[in-house]
Amino acid sequence: MPLVKEAKQRLISEHRLHEKDTGSTDVQIAILTRQIASLTDHFKIHKKDQHSKQGLLKMISKRRKLLDYLKRSDPERYKKIIQTLEIRK
Repeated sequence: MPLVKEAKQRLISEHRLHEKDTGSTDVQIAILTRQIASLTDHFKIHKKDQHSKQGLLKMISKRRKLLDYLKRSDPERYKKIIQTLEIRK
């Protein structure tokens, strides 16, 4: 489920580190979290959609790797993003 352009721009503006930031770890985690939530809602209706489930698992894995990297490199930013996006760890 792709994000609408306006929603994606809003996510980027909320989580960016500086004015021209569009791809920092924080932004990537926020976008993946929104996509994961969207797919989770999709699976409540379409329980047997195995193809999309494979994509969901890849997104979760990528987000986990990004969170692990952020935890190693900057623990304060990691704690902040976990709290703002309400991700359990």
